[in-house]
Amino acid sequence: RRNAAGVLSFVGDLGVLLEPTTVVAKAWEHAMTIGARSWFQPKVALVTGAGPIGLLAALLARQRGLETHVADLVTAGAKPRLVSELGAHYHADPLSELAVEPDIVIECTGIGQVIISAARRTGRGAVIALTGLAHDDRTMDMQPAAINKKMVYGNKVIFGSVNAARRHYEQAANALAQADRGWLAQLITRRVTPEEWPLALRKGPEDIKIVVDMAGTA
Repeated sequence: RRNAAGVLSFVGDLGVLLEPTTVVAKAWEHAMTIGARSWFQPKVALVTGAGPIGLLAALLARQRGLETHVADLVTAGAKPRLVSELGAHYHADPLSELAVEPDIVIECTGIGQVIISAARRTGRGAVIALTGLAHDDRTMDMQPAAINKKMVYGNKVIFGSVNAARRHYEQAANALAQADRGWLAQLITRRVTPEEWPLALRKGPEDIKIVVDMAGTA
């Protein structure tokens, strides 16, 4: 077992992934704790969004031995490949067409329609962790009473999770130490120097995580 400091020396500059991994480590810890309020043996996980948080959430799902499904919009490129390399299933079709009932959802987009669609796909007793934040104020039609019935009758829980405690850094460090270093390296799709930092804000279609290299060696 490695602590957060030890994993930095183990994975080298990939230690930059430690902080985002703490976000999903906390979400997974809370999801499992909430699920334990009753009989809970999750087998299927759904992750919505295949950015750095989503891919790390999928990594932790696979480390827990769960059948893992990742949903995103892109149909080709690094994201589907990285999901496949985890032994997970990638979906670019609408969530309404997803033919699984996940026990746990880690939602990483913050998009209202995605959250509702994912919640509707879950089985009884499911737990849904919200980790994403949307960057717009899109409105959508909802039926709160119908959603309420599904949540109550299905004994489901939705909760939000952000930031992390020290133990989540330790959990994240252990997860990174167990992961394939080559797979982790592919999450960093671009590095820029401190002088080029504005370029880090311009995300391209193939970008996953952009790193500002403070050593200036990008």
